[in-house]
Amino acid sequence: MSSDFEGYEQDFAVLTAEITNKIARVPRLPPDEKKQVVANVEKQLEEAKELLEQMDLEVREIPPQSRGMYSNRMRSYKQEMGKLETDFKRSRIAYSDEVRNELLGDDGNSSENQLIKLREERAHLLDNTERLERSSRRLEAGYQIAVETEQIGQEMLENLSHDREKIQRARERLRETDANLGKSSRVLTGMLRRIIQNRFLIVLLAIVLVITILTAITFSVRRH
Repeated sequence: MSSDFEGYEQDFAVLTAEITNKIARVPRLPPDEKKQVVANVEKQLEEAKELLEQMDLEVREIPPQSRGMYSNRMRSYKQEMGKLETDFKRSRIAYSDEVRNELLGDDGNSSENQLIKLREERAHLLDNTERLERSSRRLEAGYQIAVETEQIGQEMLENLSHDREKIQRARERLRETDANLGKSSRVLTGMLRRIIQNRFLIVLLAIVLVITILTAITFSVRRH
């Protein structure tokens, strides 16, 4: 599973390097080529997001004890993705200004204060967008931690359940052992009773035999 994650990592690294290079080139390209590059960057950003989703799924399949390192790497990649999107938005804003000026020509410079105001509003909007993205990343990190905590809790409950089953089986074995010991004790008690009874009978027979012999000897002596 880690090999799949590393494969996605390599693809993500190559793709983000290409995106960074193209974003840096946008302000210096001719208008026709800029349109093509901007469209290409949008497509590659979607591909990068799909790679991040695949990597995130792979991380969730990794056991919790080995997941920490991969989670940290995922947070780094998500931050890098957010920076790329921010840089691309700034590049697109500059590109939009340039296209508008090309369309308006010299007449577009008649209201310089309005252009400055628009740029300030766009900068403010971009700052708000970055704040939202940071908040979104924090929420994602919190969600990831909650998921990991839930998985760890489930594993702990499963381990406790297994331990409980082991304890129950051990108790059942002790009960069976106690029952067997009770049966053995009763058997031994019965054997001891029989042994005592047999010895008593032997002693009794011996006494009777001795008495019989003595009686026979007495009658024999009296006849003579």
